[in-house]
Amino acid sequence: MQDTIHHLSHIDLDGYSCQLVMKYTPYEKMNYNANYGAEVKSKLDLILENIKKSKKSALILISDLNLTADESKWLTNEVYKLNANKQNVVIQLLDHHGSGEESAKKHDWYYLDTSRCATKIVYDYVKENFEFDEPKWMEKYVSVVNAVDLWKQEEVENFEYGKVCMRLVTETRELNRVMFADEDFNYKTSLLLEATKLLGKPNANILLDESIHKIKKNFFKEENEDNTLDNLATKYVVKLLGDKRSTHTIYYKGYKGYLSYAVGNTSIVGNGFLLAYPEYDFIVDVSYRGAMSLRANNQVSVAQISKEWANGGGHPNAAGGRIMGFKEQYRYDKVKHQIEAIISDKESRAGDLEYKREV
Repeated sequence: MQDTIHHLSHIDLDGYSCQLVMKYTPYEKMNYNANYGAEVKSKLDLILENIKKSKKSALILISDLNLTADESKWLTNEVYKLNANKQNVVIQLLDHHGSGEESAKKHDWYYLDTSRCATKIVYDYVKENFEFDEPKWMEKYVSVVNAVDLWKQEEVENFEYGKVCMRLVTETRELNRVMFADEDFNYKTSLLLEATKLLGKPNANILLDESIHKIKKNFFKEENEDNTLDNLATKYVVKLLGDKRSTHTIYYKGYKGYLSYAVGNTSIVGNGFLLAYPEYDFIVDVSYRGAMSLRANNQVSVAQISKEWANGGGHPNAAGGRIMGFKEQYRYDKVKHQIEAIISDKESRAGDLEYKREV
């Protein structure tokens, strides 16, 4: 067995459930999630980078995602290069989407079976090939995912419970999965683990539906704490932002800022961050399409910053704009590189900021 499993999976119920199955294997694992399209290649690039840095042997496990013929060829070549340097890397893809048929015919590592959902494929594969500390609920849970993912409405109990589990994943947006990939993964899989506790109970689908708000709140609560879900999640996100200060801090004309990506809710989260970390002069959140939302707390005019960066505007403590030509990214480091390039360009051109830091 390789030293580390790098597991890339989809961002729906089936994708996260594949990783939930793998949770009960005793190996070192790193989890990644991607939607179809360019994000798949971006996450595979990250996996390869992490393998190179680790210098350990590795299994690249891909589930519930199909690769194009070009992506499959590229990945095969990249792994060949790693193995030429004696790193011992293998690939195993387990999927059920017929659109991967061309790749499956060309690569022996590409396993395709359209009769089972990816979770069922991974489950059967793990039982045959890995050490597996299978919990009692696992087989029933896999049947639930299989029923809803393949839309087997005739399996009424499993199908109806699966629909609620599906919503448990798709409507769980409190954490941004680019900024907080590990935390978001833990959040979603924790919710699914809570869902397994109701399996087999009468009207389990209704019980889970009525419990969703509570189990979400319980994830964000600290001991003896209660509040609205919004407030609990905001406090949690502000702390996560603070934990990443060493890598997410930016500077503009001597002012200290914080760069977040697609966190949203900037009025609440942004102001909460500035109150918790008063050493920062401003915070800017950039959306996937390049829209900027900036907040300050009387230390600098973000209206002026927005004007200089993107011809935007607003108020001294709340402003916005759009970065022309911004390229959507699936990794924070790439976003920061774009913003720092803008800062470097604008610093040499823009005039003095209107709001001066108080001495």
